[in-house]
Order: sequence, then C-alpha cells, then structure tokens
Amino acid sequence: MQENNKLKFAFWGTPDVASETLQILITAGLTPSIIITNPDRAKGRGLETTPTPVKMLATKYNIRVLTPEKIDNELIKILQDLEIDLSIVVAYGSILPESIINLPKYGTLNIHYSLLPKYRGASPVESALLNGDTKTGVTIQKMIKKLDAGDIIANREIIISEIISKIELRKNLIELGAHLLIQILPDYINGI
Repeated sequence: MQENNKLKFAFWGTPDVASETLQILITAGLTPSIIITNPDRAKGRGLETTPTPVKMLATKYNIRVLTPEKIDNELIKILQDLEIDLSIVVAYGSILPESIINLPKYGTLNIHYSLLPKYRGASPVESALLNGDTKTGVTIQKMIKKLDAGDIIANREIIISEIISKIELRKNLIELGAHLLIQILPDYINGI
C-alpha cells in the first residue's frame, strides 16, 4: 500500500463542514494534492465576494485550489495530469459526473452524515433531529452517479442526546467521519 502521506488525492468540498473535515485530515498528515471547491460568491449585506471556507483553508496551507464554475474537460485533464489516486468528497455542492467519479485509481469516497440509506441528500443532520431519531451516524461510501447510493465502505453510529443541538451534533459527526476515513483508508487502498 502507498503510505497515506504519499497518497495523491483530490478533496472536493465547499462549506464549513468540509473545511472542518479537511483540517482534521491535514492535521493527521493527509494533505490533498489539489482541492476543488465552488467559486467565490457574493455574500452579506454588502454582497462582498467571499471565498468558500474550503478555499480559505487551502490558501492557509498553500494547497492548489480550483474553483470551477462547471466540471469540464480542462478540469478532467488537470486531474489526469496529477495522476490522482483517490477523490474524497464532503459537501461539494454539485453532483459529480461519472467521468470524475471514476477517474482516480481508487475511485471517489464520500463522507455522508447519516447511516445510509437513511436520509440521503443535503440535510441529513436536520432530518435526524426533526424526526426525533435517537441515533444517527456517519457513512463512508464509494460514490456512483446516483445520489448517496454507492457501496458502503464503513459507518459508525452515534447516539443523539435529547439536549444536543444541531451545531453540537454536526461537530461530533464531522470528527467521527474524518477519523473513520483516516482509520479505514489503509485497508481500503489495500483492497481489504
């Protein structure tokens, strides 16, 4: 197996949940070769153009970052030239085409904040809380074209306390998901 620090991977993500996950990976020695995030957008009352949280973190660590408006052949060529081994996706915000999902040697992994197949889509934490669930969790899955429907590589359950807030639950799930990915990655790469 390649050592984790020699693994060439692309990280796809946009909001805080993705940047917080990325920070845990970098701290653990898993630094992406390239980061792909959504373009800067106008925000706030003054509509000031603001980079995504993931782009801000990439800049802090001097990691190459791309902000494509759309996924096109130019982006595919960049990833091919980098010979990316793996893509990791956390709340990128757009559906990736199969050409991107299948491009890396080891495919594309997604960290999703529910115990799939429950609560597919963009708001699994909110759905678990609104439905009064007593447990939820995180799932690492191998991505396919269909939304949150690929093979489950690993998952971990967490109990939802009656007094936990959405912010606390999300923070717990981010940490659980990042550490689960770090844990399973060597066996995944080795095909175990």
